[in-house]
Amino acid sequence: MYWMKYAIFILATLCVPPLGFILYVDAQLRKYAFWAIIASMMMFNSTSINFFSNEFYTGSARGMEVNAAHLVAASLLISLKLHGKSLRFIPETGFAIYLIYFSLCLLSLSEAANYLVSWYEIWKMMLLYVFCLTILFYLRSTDDMKSVLNGLALYAIVNLLVVLKQRASGAFQAHGVFPHQNSMGMAMQLLGPLFLAGYLRRGTKSREGKLYMFAAAAAAVSTLRSYSRGAIATMPLAYGIPSLICLFSGRPGKTLARLAPIIVAGAIGLALLLPKIIERFMEAPEASANTRVELAYCASEMIHAHPVFGVGINNWSIKMQPPYKYQDRAALKVDRDIDYVGIVETVYLLVCAECGIPALVAMLAWFLWYWASCIRLIPKTRGTQWDFIPMGLLGGLTAIYLQSALEWVLRQQVNLLLLMFVFAIIAYLNMTARPALAIATTGGSAPSKKATAKA
Repeated sequence: MYWMKYAIFILATLCVPPLGFILYVDAQLRKYAFWAIIASMMMFNSTSINFFSNEFYTGSARGMEVNAAHLVAASLLISLKLHGKSLRFIPETGFAIYLIYFSLCLLSLSEAANYLVSWYEIWKMMLLYVFCLTILFYLRSTDDMKSVLNGLALYAIVNLLVVLKQRASGAFQAHGVFPHQNSMGMAMQLLGPLFLAGYLRRGTKSREGKLYMFAAAAAAVSTLRSYSRGAIATMPLAYGIPSLICLFSGRPGKTLARLAPIIVAGAIGLALLLPKIIERFMEAPEASANTRVELAYCASEMIHAHPVFGVGINNWSIKMQPPYKYQDRAALKVDRDIDYVGIVETVYLLVCAECGIPALVAMLAWFLWYWASCIRLIPKTRGTQWDFIPMGLLGGLTAIYLQSALEWVLRQQVNLLLLMFVFAIIAYLNMTARPALAIATTGGSAPSKKATAKA
């Protein structure tokens, strides 16, 4: 029945243009389509199909993966274009930087040993770009930030429910709706600070404030329950940065009053989980630390041999095996035999080894653009309805960028989808003039084209 995957894919692809036309007819259906994207992300594994699947390959992409979120996003993009919206292929600086990064990754094909496994990663990067465009254009055409935030809040809360179910069934390291506990830890590190900042700004008098409080708590508990050492180690930064910004950029008395119950509840929860967390850190096998170091040496050998183009995108696991000698050279430096095909546990070394130093620089520039945008947006959005977004995302991005120095999971499809979602939100705020944000604060109508700064 293997052929049925291809039949389903072809059928679903053929449905994309008609669905795009149907969504064009009714604005309410477009909103439902957006919620369908969120639902597909929540059920990522069960709504994905992997073509030319190679599940035993240990690279960052193991097939030509397509998720329902991609297909619905493509239909939504078609509907927005049919609606006469101005949709530019490169709408904002961050998108241009991503295309430079993508182009430099393509150059690594000159050193690739297997073009099919390289295609898996290239395909993923192309779908991510379309996905990010769709979220941005949806926001630009509707200014419906409320639905976007509510959807992400629901994402965090549903994930916690799955975590609790897994814990009840005896799982030690819960992974929620994600394929791995480290993936969940990183995703919740991104969402938790966002909703903590929303709660600190809104309080619990509004319905959104209550929702944000529950979402922040759900994300924090999920992160701790993942027992991901990288995620737990960066939690103080993730939640501390938005807390301090909120404290010093508004009414400190109100912020402290809202922080107090969070601190008390957090202390109680941490006390309950602390023995297991300490056990996770203290009893981690020494072999795990040695493996990280040895894989880092292997990566350095690849970078030394191919500093410009790398060894080929998604070709790490192939180049770790004979006849390639990178492991043998690394073994001389650590003075013991090395025999791994696993991926180096840092996304930065992985990108540098596979795609070269220029691609790493481009990726860092892409990451830093949105991080710096959050800093720039804090004064720009001050006093508006969405002033907490850059505050929270600054904490979340800081944490996951640091966590990525310890883990490679940011290259997983589901984590990249969420990162692209967040980058689209930041891009929307970058492209929206302050008058438009002020209109949203007063609950007025959507901003006109004159009130919006077109990039």
